[in-house]
Amino acid sequence: MTATATTPRADFLAAHSVDEFVFSVPDLEEARRFYTAFGLDVRDEGVALALHTFGHPHRWARVFAGPSKRLLWVSLGIRGEDAQRFDRHLAEREVRRIAAPEGAPAEGLWIEGPDGLAIQLRVAEKSSPSQPAPREYPAENRNEGRSLSRSKLQPVRPLYLSHVLFFSADVPAATRFYEEVLGLRLSDKSGDVIAFLHSPHGSDHHLIALAKSGGLGLHHSSWCVSSIDSVGRGTQQMIEAGYPQGWGVGRHVLGSNYFRYVRDPWGSFAEYSFDIDFVEAGNTWPAADHPGEDSLYVWGPALPEDFITNHELSAPLTEKATR
Repeated sequence: MTATATTPRADFLAAHSVDEFVFSVPDLEEARRFYTAFGLDVRDEGVALALHTFGHPHRWARVFAGPSKRLLWVSLGIRGEDAQRFDRHLAEREVRRIAAPEGAPAEGLWIEGPDGLAIQLRVAEKSSPSQPAPREYPAENRNEGRSLSRSKLQPVRPLYLSHVLFFSADVPAATRFYEEVLGLRLSDKSGDVIAFLHSPHGSDHHLIALAKSGGLGLHHSSWCVSSIDSVGRGTQQMIEAGYPQGWGVGRHVLGSNYFRYVRDPWGSFAEYSFDIDFVEAGNTWPAADHPGEDSLYVWGPALPEDFITNHELSAPLTEKATR
């Protein structure tokens, strides 16, 4: 019998969500302008900006001030009943424990992840989706206009964080770490260039993705919207706000989602994503190694020349964010 999203599986020892990702930028006010224009609920929280989505209680990310844009740490949510099991599992696998980074909460289990990424495992409610995202399509032909009215448009506001993509110097090794240490499952990959991982507790096609680079970095965060019109409207929304650069609109092969990547002021991206594949809890995704031409898109505009550039590699390694 195939497991479903409602089937309890106590044997899954795996992170269930990207509870929070944290990064620094050199200009918090520019970050506020960018993410507010993108449609997020940007709040002041101490010396940081907290990124929420409207109508959702979860804090998805925080942004601190620092000399340059840099991924600082990621917190992964685990179930309360798994905390001790994870503690033993990490010890058995001799995973290096670390102190919480400056400004991070000390709770939970802190470990050194791939490419030196600080990873926190903390007990948290599941914030990754437990069912496919809402999908809205135009009405059927009915002898009247079906398009939205530009004069009545409301701002696009994403529903939730779908996934994050990190750069890695060794995608296969990083993939094994997320699988063997953190319990994630491979969805798809393309050689040693890119890999997509989901949670066996149920998540979108990928919770975390990895792309080959010279080292650690945050390439993009992806935010779910409920229609292809929202992807297009978000594109226009960001152009009008002064952020015209990016990639899309297009459609991915791996994950199947329609996309628009908007370039932020630091060379990374925020993605509007619609209709991504979903992996139910306990179900087995038919993971495969795909040709390179399938790793990016089915259709869309040409890939920007520097789309897969890790701008964090040029940042000083000794810098500290203000937090």
